Amino acid sequence: MRMIKPLVMALGLSMSFGAFADTQIKIDASKTGPVINKNIYSQFTEHLGRGIYEGLWVGPESNIPNTRGWRNDVLAALKEIQVPLLRWPGGCFADEYHWRDGIGPRDQRMVRVNTNWGGVLEDNAVGTHEFFDLVEILGAEAYVNGNLGTGTPQEMAEWLEYMTSDSKSTLAELRRKNGRDKPFRVHYFAIGNEAWGCGGNMTPEVYTNLYKQYASFLKTPKDNTPILIASGGHTEDTEWADHLTKNVKPNWALRMDAVSFHYYTLPTGSWEKKGAALGFPEAEWMSTMVNTLKMDQFIINNKKVMDKNDPEKKVGFYVDEWGTWYDVTGDDDPGFLYQQNTIRDAIVAALNFNIFHKHADRVHMSIIAQMVNVLQAMILTDKEKMILTPTYHVFNMYKPFQDATSIAIDLKKVPTYKLGKASVPSVSATAARAKDGKVYIALVNANPNAAETVDISLAGVTVNGVKGQVLTAPEMDSHNTFAEPEKVKPAPFEAKANAGKLAIEIPAKGVIVVAVE
Repeated sequence: MRMIKPLVMALGLSMSFGAFADTQIKIDASKTGPVINKNIYSQFTEHLGRGIYEGLWVGPESNIPNTRGWRNDVLAALKEIQVPLLRWPGGCFADEYHWRDGIGPRDQRMVRVNTNWGGVLEDNAVGTHEFFDLVEILGAEAYVNGNLGTGTPQEMAEWLEYMTSDSKSTLAELRRKNGRDKPFRVHYFAIGNEAWGCGGNMTPEVYTNLYKQYASFLKTPKDNTPILIASGGHTEDTEWADHLTKNVKPNWALRMDAVSFHYYTLPTGSWEKKGAALGFPEAEWMSTMVNTLKMDQFIINNKKVMDKNDPEKKVGFYVDEWGTWYDVTGDDDPGFLYQQNTIRDAIVAALNFNIFHKHADRVHMSIIAQMVNVLQAMILTDKEKMILTPTYHVFNMYKPFQDATSIAIDLKKVPTYKLGKASVPSVSATAARAKDGKVYIALVNANPNAAETVDISLAGVTVNGVKGQVLTAPEMDSHNTFAEPEKVKPAPFEAKANAGKLAIEIPAKGVIVVAVE
């Protein structure tokens, strides 16, 4: 932090209007767009490595302070970023998960081999009741992923009945016997996961027919009816979104409310050797930026086919797995997907948020993978120790955008960050009017070497200045460790306006989120 504060102070001295600015940003607060759904800031926890066990769940008997088994330090950190929604139990794990394994006394639950992630024993200590306890502690919505791959329509229908029924049926009474009188609130329910891959290696045609079959039997009380999500495509593929929206209509008795989509940012673009989380060359910083910005075109392409099939935009496009994926850090089992998290990850997160805001008419949900100790995590733990990652700080800075109303933004003369034959725009920006009535602006500089000055003019709002936070770091792989847990964290930021205009310098590899004062 000592290295960041002088930089921020130096920036503060240069925040006067009149400085030369390459990027011109015009924001008209009177020109509003769709609401940025709070669930764009959602989280994902899967039975994978130390994502749940140790990272979140330590059990009621643990010496680590906990609430009914959930560790208190992690709970407090997650409450701070106002987690709007939590997805569980997978992921690939979902299509081998049998819900009856995870109910009843913990010492009597089925023990299985987790064949997807490391071949470790899964004792099902965290099951349906524990998951909903976590959701309710966080004040979040619940997204449950059903087992299409190795399950049956009966099993899926009975799980929903167990969770949602307020009747005296055998399954509802079993839930009561297991300690929960009133039904659980299931906000979202997905029929399978990655049906094109680990969920069954299906074609869109096969999956669509199975979706119809399973959805036919998913019956819940009217006041506890989840939004139903179909397993969609990934990366450049649009076939799944096209086929599903052609063949399963929304607002039938047989519903499909959303199509999912997955895309991971790999520095190299190769699954065989994805790239390092630390100590990477600038070429991999650049390739990471190039690859993560592909998200924009992937969404555009899927929206085109969905707009053709569903012009009323009744079906949402849910990016329910996204984030960076590197080669495993340290000596962890490769199946645990543990990686360090640097300022590069923070930039990736902010760039993707700005993309999701741009497409808020269809993108009503995005879920980063994953919450703790797995892939692009918010939090890393080592037994009783915990650190917050740079990605966590970006989620915290962007909180005002949850359920904010997007505002038209026009970027011109955006400079280009170049390295060899590759290039990306240096500056990304977004703006919205938050629920507190204030206009918020987020600015991102993807250039790791040079600051970028932006000249901002605002219409439709009186502006005296802006105040908020800035996140940056000295090195491309600057990160927090258990020895130095606050090496990368936000610092206060403010700038004064002149005649309603602002000149703001975004530091290299920097993220700024400010409210208009």
